[in-house]
Amino acid sequence: MEQTTSWFMAVISNPFAKGLALGLLFCVIIYIRGFIRRNELSKEVNRLRSHLHTKLEIDSSENERRKTELEKLKQERDNLRITVQSLNQKPGRKEIRQYFIYQTALDIMFEKAPGFAPAWQITLKEAEGLFEKSEKGVVPLLKRLMPSTPDKQAEEYEKISRISLEDTSQKN
Repeated sequence: MEQTTSWFMAVISNPFAKGLALGLLFCVIIYIRGFIRRNELSKEVNRLRSHLHTKLEIDSSENERRKTELEKLKQERDNLRITVQSLNQKPGRKEIRQYFIYQTALDIMFEKAPGFAPAWQITLKEAEGLFEKSEKGVVPLLKRLMPSTPDKQAEEYEKISRISLEDTSQKN
């Protein structure tokens, strides 16, 4: 046993063996620290991965909500565009707009041109006479009595009321 002990002491007392043992001990300590650090980092990666997954789910649901809202707004915009186009194409709308434009232009002309008013009145009376001549007969009478759309009914009512007002103003 002494020989084994002396052999062991000889190996331990050898500087190479001491350096080797110290190096191995140092490697084991570094390996254990690396293993512990690897486990910590693995847990951190899993935690970050779960956080990222949660964040992506939230973003995904938010993106889906925005997409549906965008589609809804596009559909609403298209519906409004179609409604505006159909309202602009209804009979009577353009005529009423044109009437107001002409009326504004006439008011401006009455103010700016002093000789415009008498010439306009004469021309207006001539146009009314031609219009009344074209309205006389059976077909225009039936059209006046039975207009086909509510817009035309409103126009006929306005025309009849305007004519009756003009007649009463001319009598006075």
